[in-house]
Amino acid sequence: MENKILATVNGKEITENDLNMAMTRFPQENQAFFATEQGKAQLLEQLISFELVSKYAADEKLDETEEYKEQLEILKKDLLIQAGVKKVLDAVTVTDEEVKAFYDNNPNMFKGEASVRAKHILVDSEEKAKEVKASIDGGVSFEEAAQKNSSCPSSSQGGDLGFFTRGRMVPEFEEAAFELAIGEVSEPVKTQFGYHLIKVEEKTAEVTKSFDEVKDQLKVNLLSQKQNATYLNFINKLKQEQEVKMGQ
Repeated sequence: MENKILATVNGKEITENDLNMAMTRFPQENQAFFATEQGKAQLLEQLISFELVSKYAADEKLDETEEYKEQLEILKKDLLIQAGVKKVLDAVTVTDEEVKAFYDNNPNMFKGEASVRAKHILVDSEEKAKEVKASIDGGVSFEEAAQKNSSCPSSSQGGDLGFFTRGRMVPEFEEAAFELAIGEVSEPVKTQFGYHLIKVEEKTAEVTKSFDEVKDQLKVNLLSQKQNATYLNFINKLKQEQEVKMGQ
């Protein structure tokens, strides 16, 4: 594929490959812009500016200043550190067998919790709760009864609390909600907030995610953990082999 020359500055060619390489240095969310014609034109102007400034700095012999030399040594050291870390981490791998073994040995990590979607009506006395329950049994919709009687802000949505899992509600409310059949309206349930009538709209069972669903992300996680452990072990080994003194 032709590497088109986009500009020439002081004899230095700026090519399409140079532009594409520069594009990769930006965050992912900015790369889409630089892939447009407007973005490419803006990036090309930036590369031209860099070449102009580079020539100016060289003509001014700024590369001979002490400040430049100090900064260059810092950059060289940083690059050397990066190269060393990369060599250590690149040697770390995670096999498909290791991923599968972790999945099989940690089943609880891949379970999706059971949940319910419930509506409720909150009143301040058991007598009032029984009265509202009787009206629902007599044909008034749960939603209408909630809007008319419930002191909970959810009354404006017909008492709808959405989906929740265990541990999200007070124990008495939670126990009643998970035991109710779908569509059934509970007897009054007392909690610290008052008396509730509960109606369960939907339920989702506890499910275990399949290996195929989690294997890719699991492999990434295990590789990261293994790399961290390898790096720490590598540093500890270097501390034993090289001289390290703390303080004066």
